[in-house]
Amino acid sequence: MDERLQPLFTPWEIGSCKIKNRIVMTSMGGTNLLGWMEKNHFDKAGAEFILKAAENNAGLILPGCQPLYNPMFGQWLYSNKKMYRDLADWMPQFHKTGAKLFVQLTAGFGRSFTISRMMENLYTNPALRALSRPFMDLDKITASASPAPNRWSDKVPSRALTVEEIHEYVTAFGKCAKLLMEAGVDGVEVHAVHEGYLLDQFTLPYVNKRSDEYGGSFENRYRFAVEIVQEIKKVCGSTFPVSLRYSVISKTKGMRQGALPGEEYTEAGRDFEESKRAAKYLQDAGYDMLNCDNGTYDAWYWSHPPIYMPENCNLSDVAAIRKYVDIPVVCAGRMDIFAAADAVKSGDIDGAGFARPFLADTEWVSKLLSDRADDIRPCILCHNGCFNMCHYKGVPNDQPLEDSLHLARCAVNAETMQTDKHFIKKTHRPKTIHIIGGGIGGMETARVLKLRGHNPIIYEKENELGGTFIAASAESYKGKLRDLLAWYRRQMEELGVEVHLGTKIDDPRKFGRKSDIIIATGARPRLLRRIPGYEKMIEACDYLRGQEVGERVAIIGGGLTGCEIAYELSLNGKQPIIIEQKDDLISQSGVCLANSSYLREYFALHRTRVCLETKLKEVRDGSIICTDSKGNEITIECDLVISCAGYIPDPVTKENDRTSNMDYVGDCKSVGNLRTVIWRAYEVAMRM
Repeated sequence: MDERLQPLFTPWEIGSCKIKNRIVMTSMGGTNLLGWMEKNHFDKAGAEFILKAAENNAGLILPGCQPLYNPMFGQWLYSNKKMYRDLADWMPQFHKTGAKLFVQLTAGFGRSFTISRMMENLYTNPALRALSRPFMDLDKITASASPAPNRWSDKVPSRALTVEEIHEYVTAFGKCAKLLMEAGVDGVEVHAVHEGYLLDQFTLPYVNKRSDEYGGSFENRYRFAVEIVQEIKKVCGSTFPVSLRYSVISKTKGMRQGALPGEEYTEAGRDFEESKRAAKYLQDAGYDMLNCDNGTYDAWYWSHPPIYMPENCNLSDVAAIRKYVDIPVVCAGRMDIFAAADAVKSGDIDGAGFARPFLADTEWVSKLLSDRADDIRPCILCHNGCFNMCHYKGVPNDQPLEDSLHLARCAVNAETMQTDKHFIKKTHRPKTIHIIGGGIGGMETARVLKLRGHNPIIYEKENELGGTFIAASAESYKGKLRDLLAWYRRQMEELGVEVHLGTKIDDPRKFGRKSDIIIATGARPRLLRRIPGYEKMIEACDYLRGQEVGERVAIIGGGLTGCEIAYELSLNGKQPIIIEQKDDLISQSGVCLANSSYLREYFALHRTRVCLETKLKEVRDGSIICTDSKGNEITIECDLVISCAGYIPDPVTKENDRTSNMDYVGDCKSVGNLRTVIWRAYEVAMRM
């Protein structure tokens, strides 16, 4: 192990609970022990994932947050006693690892509850609302501190929680904590005066407009959180550890308005001055640890940092709050492992929180300890698999239902939380399999085939492995994507996969009709040939591969690719102009709101010219001609035009060229994202 990391592998204490090291796996929805968005039960899939993280040297583990009142089917978490007995039977196996377990309990989501189109229909139709109440009571689930708009939908507003309901939640915290303690759990974490969830909504002045004992004054706004820890301590005893998930600063300008790093703004939520007082107040109420970051659902990129956010984005604020309390403080949020070690060494924090890295590679801590850092499969902060809750103008959460019910999967690791269908099964009939294309899809296919015992051979037309992912990872802020590309190339070397570079295969039939062949040739850009002057444009990959541009650059297409290129141009001091036919930027499913809202708000802050509901009509030398939503012509001066109009599959074969043993992976079958490429590659390799 690198000696610089030694501070992370020292023991510490939370109250009377001794933790073997400073690595904390923080809570992620979907990694639950007692079920997620389903009837509560002891969740074997969640337990398997958590146990593997514990076996691989995580010190403290917090499973996915458990709503006290289940949004689905409406049962209270304390009502199923059998699952606590099942948990008690499992805990000795967990404790053999030497790790400790705190279960995170939440009062709920309030106005942050992710409303989908289906939920809007249930709520707005009186008959459906009545029929759905037994299994999804949206009026109760979305209740907040005060009447407030939902973060995701204008059609499902939040009402104010009654005092009686608040007391019911307080009692439920105590009941559940007692059952967890009796099952052998080491502590609980209260979720949360954090991220704009229900408890946080009570503390935030821009949400809480109450005039009773739970609103108005500082003490009243924090009363709910204080009563919870007091109830848990009363029921479980003063020595039972209770952590609090805590946002140091809200970083919020108002409803659905976040504040970007470095932005000057007026805080609508909790500023640092209040946070100093609140942290001490909550400590004195009985909390034994603060598990910290920043943000709210209105400034979601602080709590779930996309790749555009700086590393260690929350560390300075968490280190600052550490000076005002006497209990341990954990910092989470895109933490760099060496920065975390330095912060622990200097006493700025007591523990380092990591979440998504465990999804990408559950063994990453063990690999650090055994000097195998290059073997760690990196998280690329994409949210495609773990948290792709998506929102753009005119729609609520546009996440597929399958994803809503199964969070905490991973775009770069098909096995994460899916070992029931994604697992390496050794073959009894090894064979040679030809893979045409050495991009991510081709390499993932080869990796899984090799692990199964087959002999994959990659043929790549270029002189290096990576395909279009080389361009996709080229922007300055995409170091994590370049790390993933390096990981795949290393896997090919370590596994001894035969690779032929600079080898173009035009006709797969050359391998013989009975050969096993996988096509992974990717996609080609969609060219706007009907636009006069289209030949004057360059394609996105041309720019990403290094083609020079001028100062003013028009980008045709405001989807994710176009917006990321515009962001890179802006970072480099250029003047991007985004032309988009739809009524919002990144108006596509699968892109997490944490990612898309950052880019939208970045362009607004930096006054990037964005032309929505605008169509390209003609490309000229030094300008483009567009039409707006009313049909008016607009002339936009620019030095260069970059086309980001999307891609179409580009298989090397035609239908009548295919052999009976041929399959397709990646964008050559259907254009998607990295998750669709990797998961399908894994599944095809398992079928061979």
